[in-house]
Amino acid sequence: MTTVAVIGLGIMGAPMATNLVTAGFDVIGYNRSPHKGGRLVAVGGRTASGLAKAVRGADVVLTMLPDSPDVEEVVLGDQGVLAFAAPGTLLIDASTIRPDVSVRIADAAAARGIRAVDAPVSGGEAGAVEGNLSIMVGGEEADVEAARPVLNAVGSTVVHVGPSGSGQTVKAANQLIVAGTIGLVAEALVFLEAHGVDTKGAVQVLAGGLAGNRILDRKATSMLARDFQPGFRVDLHHKDLGIVISAAREAGVATPLGAVVAQLMGALRANGHGSLDHSALLLMIEQLSGRIHA
Repeated sequence: MTTVAVIGLGIMGAPMATNLVTAGFDVIGYNRSPHKGGRLVAVGGRTASGLAKAVRGADVVLTMLPDSPDVEEVVLGDQGVLAFAAPGTLLIDASTIRPDVSVRIADAAAARGIRAVDAPVSGGEAGAVEGNLSIMVGGEEADVEAARPVLNAVGSTVVHVGPSGSGQTVKAANQLIVAGTIGLVAEALVFLEAHGVDTKGAVQVLAGGLAGNRILDRKATSMLARDFQPGFRVDLHHKDLGIVISAAREAGVATPLGAVVAQLMGALRANGHGSLDHSALLLMIEQLSGRIHA
């Protein structure tokens, strides 16, 4: 039985670890906040009291962490994954981080005989729970193929998109599209409400036409209800859009719409809404429109 150490048992990591157990893997989880391991234990997984105990003996180490500095510390630190993982271990980073950091991690891993792929995911909490995440993978072909059984257990679309760092580049593009779509859906909903139409009916017909998209399908109902329980937090999307803007500048690519939505997401966060779901961008559109919902 393949042993997978899952580092990071948050909104995304916990259900991914659960799906790995269901798929027949021996899963050992580690999280800085120990209480988050309860869900994994309940389905037959194990938890470790420290990173070293989780990593030693694991065939695969999967990290799902918030940001580039977190991954750098957990993987490259003196007491990090590379300090404890045996040569031949497969490192899968499912976090969303800067592409250049992924390349640096892959190089450091290779120097220790450890195989590394960057495999950021899209689909949010619902996709993680349902096991149908879309996963964009960067790395050597042989390493990606070795990672595929693990990735297939948590995702329904797994695509090798290029060398190390490529997965993160594609994820940046994903976050650009998602943020822009949320912004346009938010504008449309505020627009529809201002005109007093049947918004539920409007969403139904819009979703069935060329304007149809996953944001309308998954988030319009909760946006209309002003229910912003986090599936993906504003704080994290703000971070991701920073990655997009920085990477676009480095490549000399213009992202005018992306720059606007990044400013809106930043303003939403500055107004104290960082812990809400990113669909709360609706609140910023309302504020700009002078239409604060009762």
